[in-house]
Amino acid sequence: MRAAYVSSLQPDAPLSGLTVGELPFSVPDGWVPVAVRASSLNQHDIWSLRGVGLPADRLPMILGCDAAGVDPDGRAVLVYPVVQDKADPRGYSLFSERHPGTLAEQVAAPRENLLPIPDGVSFAEAACLPTAWLTAYHMLVTRGRAADAGAILVQGAGGGVATAAVAIGVALGKKVYATSREQWKRDRISELGAVAVEPGGRLPERVDVVIESVGEPTFEHSMKCAAPGARIVVCGATGGHLARVDLRRVFAMQLEILGSSMGTPGELGELLEMCASGRIRPVIDSRYPFAEAAKAFARLSSGELFGKVVLEH
Repeated sequence: MRAAYVSSLQPDAPLSGLTVGELPFSVPDGWVPVAVRASSLNQHDIWSLRGVGLPADRLPMILGCDAAGVDPDGRAVLVYPVVQDKADPRGYSLFSERHPGTLAEQVAAPRENLLPIPDGVSFAEAACLPTAWLTAYHMLVTRGRAADAGAILVQGAGGGVATAAVAIGVALGKKVYATSREQWKRDRISELGAVAVEPGGRLPERVDVVIESVGEPTFEHSMKCAAPGARIVVCGATGGHLARVDLRRVFAMQLEILGSSMGTPGELGELLEMCASGRIRPVIDSRYPFAEAAKAFARLSSGELFGKVVLEH
């Protein structure tokens, strides 16, 4: 089976540990094979290549958390990326952490992890949803309680989660502000229906929800933009994890700082229905045939993308 996998851990040059080649395929008892039609890349894949959360004794490890394809009954399905795992301290793991990932011709998954793809949603669109878009949806709807919010701030739009949060926030009918360092990305933010802001820029109003995936460079700005009782929801720290927090502002403004990771199968189903109804369309930066997986990873690593990078079979 052809697959994109981690052949060696390279903390300082992660792409040098990426190999595209043949690996054996097996299906654990109680699981089913899915013929992959499309998959999408995530920063999680880059961290895996660096060896974060992936020890050397698990190599070679097929990369990828997200896949859409066809099950043994011929149904178009989306693979939910979370596997219950008693061996992991979290109680779960993602594909490519303990079980082979989705960047391959086939992936094995528990049958309960397969969601039917509605008519009108392509394999490529569906493959964007399970990690980045699900994370953004869970941050906004569940952790951030966006239903009670007037305005939302998304830090660092351009990457998968932040761009998804912009699109979902707009679809929910909220006033969305989003930051980016680059003018062309701010132009794309405006095209999605949000208000583009330079990093650290003053907003015309305070917001009720902040979506934080950047961390150290933006967290002070997130705190200053938060309205009384606002929720600052954190799913990552791509810019650094040692953010300064003014505790006086936290208690004076009664702010909530909430961690968030992934989402539920039910939420993923809700995202699929939003796609099918046309309320949202996953933002795809670029598509590559599977044979050009190395080019797709180079694109992901460039930092010049806006939305998701998709591999198609």
